[in-house]
Amino acid sequence: MSSPSDHQLAVYTGAFDPVHLGHVDIIERGRTLFDRLVVGVGINPEKESLFSLEDRVRFLKLVVSKFDNVEVRPFKGLTVRFVREVGARIMLRGLRTLSDMEYEFTMSLTNSSLDPGLETVFLLAKDQYSHVSSTLIRQIFTLQGDLEKFVPPEVKTVLQERLKNLPEE
Repeated sequence: MSSPSDHQLAVYTGAFDPVHLGHVDIIERGRTLFDRLVVGVGINPEKESLFSLEDRVRFLKLVVSKFDNVEVRPFKGLTVRFVREVGARIMLRGLRTLSDMEYEFTMSLTNSSLDPGLETVFLLAKDQYSHVSSTLIRQIFTLQGDLEKFVPPEVKTVLQERLKNLPEE
């Protein structure tokens, strides 16, 4: 029999490469729905990362430092294992588009098969963030576009510094 989990604790996971305002919105809203929110920063094996796991954790800690009930932790491996290691049974997920819904629905069913005691709670993205993704941010960054409308100021500063240090082509 599994140990009891904290029902007032939710876990929001992602690669956060980099964290953007859509992520921050889900974190801000999620932290008001639950007593505690753990943000799990993981590795997506299907994507090449712009930032190291350590950097992504550091950026998120900067961004959420103003929230006393949010904690950021790195993890490797299956999300369901991480959620249980934290002591939670609720996974928080954000939905932007219909394609997100299809993907997240499949993931939710898979996670439920892996651990029937887990529940997934979905928050719909606000209109202004429904098109924002880390992939889009990486493209804008690579083409040296303005990221102000898409990322928190702390992340924008780091991205600008990184651009200055890129070799000239």
